[in-house]
Amino acid sequence: MTIRSTALITGANKGIGLAIAHQLGAAGHTVWLGCRDAARGQTAADDLRHAGIDAHALTIDVSDDDSVGAAARRLEKEIGALDVLVNNAGISIGTPGPASEEQIDSIRAMFEVNTLGPLRVTQALLPLLRRSPAARIVMMSSGLGSLAETGDMAGLYWNVDHAGYCASKSALNMLTVKLAKELLAEGIKVNAADPGFTATDMNGHTGYRDVDQAAAVAVHLATLGPLGPTGGFFHDGHAVQNRHRW
Repeated sequence: MTIRSTALITGANKGIGLAIAHQLGAAGHTVWLGCRDAARGQTAADDLRHAGIDAHALTIDVSDDDSVGAAARRLEKEIGALDVLVNNAGISIGTPGPASEEQIDSIRAMFEVNTLGPLRVTQALLPLLRRSPAARIVMMSSGLGSLAETGDMAGLYWNVDHAGYCASKSALNMLTVKLAKELLAEGIKVNAADPGFTATDMNGHTGYRDVDQAAAVAVHLATLGPLGPTGGFFHDGHAVQNRHRW
């Protein structure tokens, strides 16, 4: 009897999250689609099931303690263990502009979802992840969160504003390293994925990469073998050795 691995992807009713769910599902995982909107999540799960994927919707707001707790209790009851957690949910709000003019409330909201959200979900689901023989945690970060990349005056990101969003992803990178160190002895690998500038609702579909390309790095990190890396920041799942600078 083959036991299917189980994965939870947050922010999975559309865009990169849905693509990650589709790719993991096609590879044989049972996928749980974590979504704030229950109806949209159910529709996305139904679409995946019609494509032959074992998919389920899970209502979860990563910025809300009660919502995350309820989601964790449901997974505890229904599956008992979790093999893969992809912390994909994220937001970018506010008008782009210099850091000196960004609204603090907007920055605070982005940190709540982009930084504290992944930590909140990871903390709540660690008991389930620890029951997996080889759990994998993937943080969906961004090249905009790299201090080295954004500080390169000749680089791609030098002229990009969005200080609050960038800072929220930089903080997420630090949490990735700290969790990887903490969980190393338990065999749980924690890595950050840079999907690249991908055409999604977040950027008005102006990105030059499609969601399937962006999802590949997360899927690769979610399915690493025992000798795979941990505590790293990676772009392009098909060339994981191509490590970006933090």
